[in-house]
Amino acid sequence: MKETSLKPLSLFIVLCVFANSVLAAPASAPASYVLENTEVRDIHAQALNRDYQVYVALPDSYRQGNKRYPVLFVVDANYAFPVVRNIAQRLNKHAGMEEVVVVGLSYANGDGGVYSRRRDYTPTTPRKHDYRSDMPGRPPAFGEAKAYGQFVSGEVFPFIAQHYRVNMQRKVFIGHSYGSLLGLQFLLTEPRTFEHYILGSPSLWYDAGVMFDREQAYAASHKDLPASVFFGIGGLEKLAPGKKRSRAEEDADMLADLREFDGKLKSRKFPGLKTRLRVFEDEDHASVFPFVLTHGLRAYLTSSK
Repeated sequence: MKETSLKPLSLFIVLCVFANSVLAAPASAPASYVLENTEVRDIHAQALNRDYQVYVALPDSYRQGNKRYPVLFVVDANYAFPVVRNIAQRLNKHAGMEEVVVVGLSYANGDGGVYSRRRDYTPTTPRKHDYRSDMPGRPPAFGEAKAYGQFVSGEVFPFIAQHYRVNMQRKVFIGHSYGSLLGLQFLLTEPRTFEHYILGSPSLWYDAGVMFDREQAYAASHKDLPASVFFGIGGLEKLAPGKKRSRAEEDADMLADLREFDGKLKSRKFPGLKTRLRVFEDEDHASVFPFVLTHGLRAYLTSSK
């Protein structure tokens, strides 16, 4: 009697436990959104002793033949890579622009984005600054653009050339803000590193305008600057009314700075230098990059339309 009376109760308890376990079981995680025809590769920077990733976007026709494609190298890739990949693809499909391979250069593994880009994209340690680090326990770092540039040309280039069908005679650099400082580092030291530069809103105020000094020094010791450069900037990237322009970040007039810098380059009359400056009147520092990119690509890549 006792045994038989427990059976329904035992079954009820088992059913309750089972039902609760089903209800409590976590749902499977939603699938991540993945951009088609993209890959992520790990690469160790030997001289820097740091690890990075490169993000690679292949064109739709990549698997269909043996063609070699122009290759776009974009810094600040954690943000800029999907923007460049999508705009390049759209320009191909809807404007007839030639297909490209896009290579995004990530921040260093384990580093905050601000920390990594300040260190890797800037040419000097600023003579005066009160910057704070976004890496607890580590002071802000600056001035490694030369070493980082050597990593790009000496390690990333051979890696990409070995693993992908790219035309390494048609390399494009794409940067914005600090990223454009890195582009200017290449331009004023090893201009032939890239065949075309797309430089948006360069931080020419950095370190009291050190890039103006670098440009003057280059002009004093060189008769040519073989490069194709597209500069772009927002028309709203100018000094607020009532403020006095200076080379300090808080008082910088980025629009006036870029016009001055482009004017200096043009005044040198370097026979191999081609520059173009485009101001996008209603855009600011945060919004201008897609416009700079679109027009910078059109200035270099061929189109069937």
